[in-house]
Amino acid sequence: MASIFKAYDIRGIYGQELTEALAHQIGRAFVTFLQCKKVVVGRDMRPHSEPLFKALADGIMKQGADVIDLGICSTPMNYYANGRLGADAGIMITASHNPGEYNGFKLCREQAIPISGASGIKEIEQIVLTDAYAPVAATPGTLTTHDITSHYIDHIREFADLKRPVRVAIDYANAMGIVEGKVLEGLVDIDPLFDVLDGTFPNHEANPLVEETFEALQHKIRTGEYDFGVAFDGDADRAGFTDEKGNIIPMDMITALIAEMVLKREKGANIFYDLRSSWAVKELIEANGGIPNMSRVGHAFIKQQMREKDAVFAGELSGHYYFKENYFAESSSLAVLFVANLVSASEVPLSEMIKPIQKYVASGEINSEVSDTASVLAKLKAQYTTGRMFELDGLSVEFDSWWFNVRASNTEPLIRLNLEAKTREEMEQRRDELLAVIRG
Repeated sequence: MASIFKAYDIRGIYGQELTEALAHQIGRAFVTFLQCKKVVVGRDMRPHSEPLFKALADGIMKQGADVIDLGICSTPMNYYANGRLGADAGIMITASHNPGEYNGFKLCREQAIPISGASGIKEIEQIVLTDAYAPVAATPGTLTTHDITSHYIDHIREFADLKRPVRVAIDYANAMGIVEGKVLEGLVDIDPLFDVLDGTFPNHEANPLVEETFEALQHKIRTGEYDFGVAFDGDADRAGFTDEKGNIIPMDMITALIAEMVLKREKGANIFYDLRSSWAVKELIEANGGIPNMSRVGHAFIKQQMREKDAVFAGELSGHYYFKENYFAESSSLAVLFVANLVSASEVPLSEMIKPIQKYVASGEINSEVSDTASVLAKLKAQYTTGRMFELDGLSVEFDSWWFNVRASNTEPLIRLNLEAKTREEMEQRRDELLAVIRG
């Protein structure tokens, strides 16, 4: 059976792969590994998040560390609490967009610095597997509660700059966007969908990368008068957007728009975008006086690079939007607020604002199952020697009229292809040509 200790978090089916007994052990291993003294712990609305919290907290306190119970909160709120409360570490109990039977843990050091497979998750797994815990503390840690919600709401609302009333349809997917979205209440006129917490996800999965997720939201927008639509994911660290016509806006276009807003406030700032993003993102950052920086895919890499360059903002094609103001971590409500600010100050609707940016044609991410990812990458490297080649994350090659990136999956025997061209014809031709090499 595949390990539940993943590249970016710990995640598995509750009661089978992830039990209270294992949560208790993970709590002990977490403190053993980090030697932390104060841990903030929040949880999502899944029915088993509460018993997992109790077991995890017991394990943490057994090793002598104090637990600050944040209660039900979004993942961005958990990150904010970690930094604001001066904790040594943080854990969010969630399985994000996964179905209701899943649960898991997102782990952080101080200041919301993520712990990934490469920076601690695998070590924590080994401590659990070998019972290599530090001795039980002579004095157990304490448990206190702290509701961070009002502090977080006040903090994010400081960035509101609305020039006119804005009406937004929001699909909360019965998940943590309901809590994250409290930031927006009273600032924008919200027409909600699925705004009752329900960890069984009775209406649809909470994943804005899946087009079907948007169907109810699109229907609402097309039968009413709205400035734009928002779809949060399960733990509200991601958001997807539609324009006023209900058309899904690619996440990198939102990165470009937010970058434009951020650069109005902070001239000359460093901004990151992941290497699957359109050429248009870099161009817009430069046009607005910012310094564009390309990053690897994955929140642990992006957050580290943002810290190194003191970047104010980063956007990822998966709908993660990172802000220096939230300890270089995600804040989906701040992303929504920046889009609302922009729309309120514009004389044209969102669809018209996107049009000049969306000038290239992207393939979207295409996955191919392969038996040997290394040999496929070597074959592509040998075939495309005339382009500008770099290996920031997998293999990227740029030409005058098109570019592509191929990456191996962290967890499956898959090659992921993204490409973009100046015309649809060239995109389709190059896509088919690349897929023939990858799948051949």
